[in-house]
Amino acid sequence: MILTVTLNTALDLTYRVPRLLPHTSHRVTRVLERPGGKGLNVARVLAALGHETVVTGFAGGTTGETVRRLLSECAPADGTLGDQLLEITGATRRTVAVVDAGTGDTTQLNEAGPHVSPHEWAAFGERYARLLDDASAVALCGSLPPGVPVGAYAHLVREARARRVPVLLDTSGEPLRRGIAARPDVVKPNAAELAALTGSTDPLRAAQDARRRGAHAVAASLGTDGMLALTPQGTWRAAPPKPLPGNPTGAGDAAVAGLLSALAEGLPWPDRLTRAVALATAAVRAPAAGEYDPVLYEELLPRVRVTAL
Repeated sequence: MILTVTLNTALDLTYRVPRLLPHTSHRVTRVLERPGGKGLNVARVLAALGHETVVTGFAGGTTGETVRRLLSECAPADGTLGDQLLEITGATRRTVAVVDAGTGDTTQLNEAGPHVSPHEWAAFGERYARLLDDASAVALCGSLPPGVPVGAYAHLVREARARRVPVLLDTSGEPLRRGIAARPDVVKPNAAELAALTGSTDPLRAAQDARRRGAHAVAASLGTDGMLALTPQGTWRAAPPKPLPGNPTGAGDAAVAGLLSALAEGLPWPDRLTRAVALATAAVRAPAAGEYDPVLYEELLPRVRVTAL
């Protein structure tokens, strides 16, 4: 079982408009409502790939109820996606993505999230520890809601490593800085997050710095340029055959799913990168985060270019 942790789950709303212009009213031509938060998006892609996956984190209020209902509705019929979200008093946040149909550009609006009490955080810790007993890998994903300690991911990384469960960390800012010092097996920042962590805008140099800070391996998303990986086994760069227009909101989450699924299958790093880049590119053509175009994914797999550096 692969475990994904989303401490700041969300109800994702995607609005599609013919053209997004400031200071004007817009007629929405399409609305999509999905269970959201990075770890939930990762889990949905993993389940679609056929991996038994369990999600945990927090959900509360009417939006939390909606998230759990939607998660159940979109889960595969084979039961590969399990819900172990912890109910809390505060209401789960909403995120709004506005897609400009003319350009394909997306504008994202993210709420901060509900306040998590010390009691709720302690209860989550107990649930997390139990779930680790059956986990083959764990992904710690996204922002921290108010009330959760800034060092939360560092603590969760240490818990996973103590049980010899491979752990991937995908967050940003101070939670990333503290979490990376706990020595996760993989960190998956994008180029901007990597630059903010290290102060370097050169991805290779920044990834080298991130490894010195504690990460065993760094897999950095480079947008349409693909992915860069620095690992104990070597350094590689992977790129799609060509950039594709679409909604990039869930591309990074699909890449995490690719890395985790390949890790769970014991594949070498070049194959992990191939899968991650193919999924991320196929996710750009999907209508919402947590989904990907399966036909395009299969077409892209043999065409992703992986180069040793």
